[in-house]
Amino acid sequence: MFGVFLTAAVNAATPAPAGARVYIISPADGAVVSSPVTVKFGLSGMGVAPAGVDKPNTGHHHLLIDLDGVPPAGMPLPADDHHKHFGGGQTETTVQLAPGQHTLQLIMGDQNHVPHEPPVMSDKITITVE
Repeated sequence: MFGVFLTAAVNAATPAPAGARVYIISPADGAVVSSPVTVKFGLSGMGVAPAGVDKPNTGHHHLLIDLDGVPPAGMPLPADDHHKHFGGGQTETTVQLAPGQHTLQLIMGDQNHVPHEPPVMSDKITITVE
């Protein structure tokens, strides 16, 4: 019973600051690009803090690549080919993508990689890699 309580406490979603917004600065939706692709992250209404740092009204970026749906609430985001973590507080990245269409979306995670409540997510964009 005690272990269940601790797991629930660790995975409790951090409240999102009112009006917080994350967005992809570049590439633009519909862009035709070559790989590697540089993705620049934008954020307003909250700050960036590295993973593991519990500071109010902050989080760090996660890039969702070719992901359908929304990650489950209250659960840490996985680290795999579809979920890229930027726990160092990075605000841009370069990713290798195969030729073809891809979707990109940003979501903010708290110090434990758990999305905020409500989620602070960008619009999903579609790019074509030549």
